[in-house]
Amino acid sequence: MLAGIAAHLRGALGILAKKDVQIPARHLAGGAGAAWPAGSPGAAPSPAARGAGAIALGDDCAVIPDGDGHLLLAAEGIWPAFLEGDPRFAGYSAVMVNVSDIHAMGGRPLAVVDVVWGTSAGALEPVWEGMMAASRAYGVPIVGGHMSARSPYNALAVAIVGRARRLITSFAARPGDVLVAAIDLRGRMHPEHPFWDASTGAAPARLRGDLEVLPALAEAGLCDAGKDISMGGLVGTLLMLLETSGAGAVLDVEAVPRPREARDLPLERWLLAFPSYGFLLSVRPEAAGDVLSAFARRGIASAAVGAVDGSRRLTLTAGGERHTLWDLSAEPLTGLGREAAR
Repeated sequence: MLAGIAAHLRGALGILAKKDVQIPARHLAGGAGAAWPAGSPGAAPSPAARGAGAIALGDDCAVIPDGDGHLLLAAEGIWPAFLEGDPRFAGYSAVMVNVSDIHAMGGRPLAVVDVVWGTSAGALEPVWEGMMAASRAYGVPIVGGHMSARSPYNALAVAIVGRARRLITSFAARPGDVLVAAIDLRGRMHPEHPFWDASTGAAPARLRGDLEVLPALAEAGLCDAGKDISMGGLVGTLLMLLETSGAGAVLDVEAVPRPREARDLPLERWLLAFPSYGFLLSVRPEAAGDVLSAFARRGIASAAVGAVDGSRRLTLTAGGERHTLWDLSAEPLTGLGREAAR
């Protein structure tokens, strides 16, 4: 069973598409990119960042030291088929995923800007309706951008700026850490795309309070490593976290929280799903209980799903079986990370 799941995951577009990041990684100084010296004011507290001598590229957001904290900058482009098939939810998601990126790094969002291209004003109406609905729900204003209703195609990208007092980064996972997956299961699967929507039907106050867990954990010193679960699903997200941290892990795929509605789906499809609220954290063992309790208080399903090691391989386990999914020392995924920066 596990070998079949692993084969499906390795061939999934959401994971293979991460290899495209090797193009900018190659151009941006072999993965080190435009890094900020560790001695800069407000430089990242993570041991990994200090050890590398800089805050390197490869996180959910770009990190810019700023006084006693950090400015965070991120952007997301929307998959064309998604934009064409469900323009309102695509507009909503463009804002939502950027908000998630900021919180994933222990920050709080300040504002977003957009780039919207459409074939007509009518084609752009549902996109704008979705973006404005997400802006209201998450309390993050749209403050500018660029648009055209005279394009030969429809396209959408959104960028966001936020601020963090203490960072959760992709560079700080350490051997011995507990992997904690937190996913809001109070939602439904999109009828066509692998998206788990726990956002559009939720009260804005709940959405904002649930996301506040992340900066609260960072500021309490309970977590400094992790990512939000993205288009590669939990498995693709874990691979990126391990690559940037120069680590490996064992993942118990049967321990990943799953909603009742998704239990009819093959497990591999759920492992590739993109949840509207989903985070994978690498937590020191002594803090794992407090981290799990913080999510439980918000009604968010969370579980210890594995452990970080020094192997640089991602090994899946289930029902007593083990299978190596990926050896990052032999096959890079994004080309970003501590090893690439050397």
